[in-house]
Amino acid sequence: MKTSKTIKAAVLIAAAVFTAGSPLAMFSGAFSAPSIIAYADDYQKDGLTFELFDDHAEVSGSDYTATSADIPASVEGLPVTAIKDYAFNGSAIESVKIPDSVKTIGNWTFSMCTNLKAVTLPDSIEYIGIKAFELCSSLSEVEFPDHLVEISNHVFADTPWLKAQQEKNDLVIINGALIDADKSKGDVVIPSDVKYISAGAFQRNENITSVVVPSGVSVINDSTFFYCKNLKSATLPNVKSIGIMAFDGCESLSELKLSGKLETISDYAFSDIPGSATITFYGSKDAWEKVTKPENDEFLSKAKMIFDESAQPDVDEEVAGDVNMDGQFNVSDLVAFQKWLLADPTAELKNWKAADMCNDKILDVFDLCAMRKALTK
Repeated sequence: MKTSKTIKAAVLIAAAVFTAGSPLAMFSGAFSAPSIIAYADDYQKDGLTFELFDDHAEVSGSDYTATSADIPASVEGLPVTAIKDYAFNGSAIESVKIPDSVKTIGNWTFSMCTNLKAVTLPDSIEYIGIKAFELCSSLSEVEFPDHLVEISNHVFADTPWLKAQQEKNDLVIINGALIDADKSKGDVVIPSDVKYISAGAFQRNENITSVVVPSGVSVINDSTFFYCKNLKSATLPNVKSIGIMAFDGCESLSELKLSGKLETISDYAFSDIPGSATITFYGSKDAWEKVTKPENDEFLSKAKMIFDESAQPDVDEEVAGDVNMDGQFNVSDLVAFQKWLLADPTAELKNWKAADMCNDKILDVFDLCAMRKALTK
């Protein structure tokens, strides 16, 4: 008979294999499933190998000795929409041009490309797979498009670029996506402009004690807080889905606040937690019973349940850019911040954190430019 740990390991392996084959399937549902394809065939051009489908093409391999690659926007009249798993893994590539047709970059696609120094992600990019740029030991420049990109776990692990971002801020946030929180400590309140948290973002961080997730986040991805052993409290005000092993090994977790909008708790989301917790569910007992969750889950069955239909978790609903704290971000905030930067004695920032548009804990002209850009949109 298999032990629960053996079964859990099997689930994790199966999930990893499934993810490698279909990188979008385990996330928030922002992307639709790929349509059935009529055929696939290998096609080679300029040192690159492509798989051709009836409506698109994907880069599936490369000349591992080449030092540069210029990926075309189309081959044989088909748009190139993806770079597949391992396509450049461990190659000698120093530079790559990714066209504005590519929507996804697969798992481990550029990992261990130790000579790759910089990458510009096209405006078309929507998703980057597991450890896609891991161990790119020369990668110091990454240019992102000006929109949220769903970035999977540890995409930039062990790169100079990530190290530099961590030195700027404990929470590495790119256009509303929190992609790394390895250096965060204590009680963490994730900024209100964050809409997406990468799988494994806090994984094995033993320095955090509590976390408040903003209302814009509706999914806690797989392994997000995996083995955060000193995490005692988590507030998830608008979360609808909690992924596999999301809080696995959080042995100090004793307080959990869940939204009445919750729909799914995945298998092993709360495994290996020996103690009991108080769970406040902001909905009715009837609504809790309708949540899809693992049967006979030890953590959930031992918990003291509180049902509160009158309120939602108490979270900081800060609005990015709202320096005068009137609940809106508009031109008056821009004017107030500009006066403050010019040392106008009449200027007042009621909430200076809202002006930190670059999330680097420094208020300067770059934040002003970001504020202007956001207002233009």
